[in-house]
Amino acid sequence: MREWVDAFRGEGLRVGLYFSLIDWHHPDYPAFTDDYRPYNFARLPRPTPEQWERYLAFMFGQVRELLMSYGRIDLIWFDGQWEHTPREWRATELAAMIRDLQPGIVINDRLPGGDYDTAEQFVPAVPPSRPWEVCLTMNESWGYNPDDPDYKLSRGLVQTLCEIAGKGGRLLLNLGPRGDGALPPEQLERLLAVSEWMRRNDESITGSTPGLEPWQFYGPSTQKDGTQYLHLLMRPYDAVTVRGVPIRRVKSVRELSSGRQLAVVDTAPRGG
Repeated sequence: MREWVDAFRGEGLRVGLYFSLIDWHHPDYPAFTDDYRPYNFARLPRPTPEQWERYLAFMFGQVRELLMSYGRIDLIWFDGQWEHTPREWRATELAAMIRDLQPGIVINDRLPGGDYDTAEQFVPAVPPSRPWEVCLTMNESWGYNPDDPDYKLSRGLVQTLCEIAGKGGRLLLNLGPRGDGALPPEQLERLLAVSEWMRRNDESITGSTPGLEPWQFYGPSTQKDGTQYLHLLMRPYDAVTVRGVPIRRVKSVRELSSGRQLAVVDTAPRGG
């Protein structure tokens, strides 16, 4: 872990840690095995009270070690909460310990009572009322899976990024490195494509907030510092229509990546 956090800080990145509350490898956490298929909450094996106390002591100790041994930790991302209730996880006690050890840390919602919401593998139709993100795989697998060739198109990943930004969320794009730490070529190709798009259009995403209402423009939009950014997810015809924007307030219109100025035509009906 020391090598990992040092490498990220060396690149100017903040440090976030993933932590699975479930641990099927621990002797005091009864594992889900083939005997219990299909995966059904009502049929999952249950620990004895003594096992559960030992496991919680182990789990709290792991979290404590992670937050005390490697300097400032900016985020802890929990997962696997569904096999037990918040009371069984002692979620309130765990969160209090975390914030005591790392006062500035951010906690996701998979430890009940966390700071923000995490939608998994989909963009919410209606954005949550508090900060949120979408955690998304490039194919159908979270870890490296050479038998999973169903990769999303690079263009689709960029479009999803635009849609999420237009609703005020953030994209957490998953990587599944191979055993030697290298990224599979399919993942590297998509990362480079998103990176190239961001190099030309970062202004419309980073630090932005939601832009126009859906009735004003058919696609995601963001805004920042008095500028509206319209993301064209489909190739337009001869014009792009925007409604409900006072034409006198429009100083100019340009294509962001090239800087090319675009003509503006006022099509509003003239009142009598």
